[in-house]
Amino acid sequence: MKVAVVWSSPNKDGLTASAKDRFIAGLRSAGVEIDEIHLNTMKLEHCKACGNGWGTCNKTGTCVIADDFEDIYQRITAADGIAFVSAVYWSEMTECMKAFIDRLRRCEATKRHALSEKRCVLVACAGGTGRGSLECLESMERALTHMNMRAYDRISVVRYNSDYILPAIEAAGAVYAQRLESGFNMYY
Repeated sequence: MKVAVVWSSPNKDGLTASAKDRFIAGLRSAGVEIDEIHLNTMKLEHCKACGNGWGTCNKTGTCVIADDFEDIYQRITAADGIAFVSAVYWSEMTECMKAFIDRLRRCEATKRHALSEKRCVLVACAGGTGRGSLECLESMERALTHMNMRAYDRISVVRYNSDYILPAIEAAGAVYAQRLESGFNMYY
């Protein structure tokens, strides 16, 4: 069993990294193989909207930009489950996560469909006031629905709740692994 943990924050020691680490600890306690993908350390460009907005992504499910996108795509396709963990900026996921999700959505929703029915966990980590985490989760889930992927859980982490949510995220990682293993399915 393998889970890809796709995360994005420029701060490798902050709240988002802590949430990611705790989720991974829960997965590991259940014996899951982890493929950790830190988007901020990869070469990942924004969509160019080539071909009048519908370039090769629409025709072949591939992107013309030569960067790390295809490698990441292959890695998450090979995983049994995916966790998306993002810092929150202005009620949205990070720019790196958004760039990746935007390109993924174009290739996946229109042509490939390799991620259809993939079971995911979404985590939004908001520092500052914590406002915006729920809107970020909603935006992340909306992107998944365009690709027919499934959000099995949505976890909001803010400075106020981190003392009790971080241990809960570790437990969530273990339960997620068990659910993936047992074939638990939620239809909606």
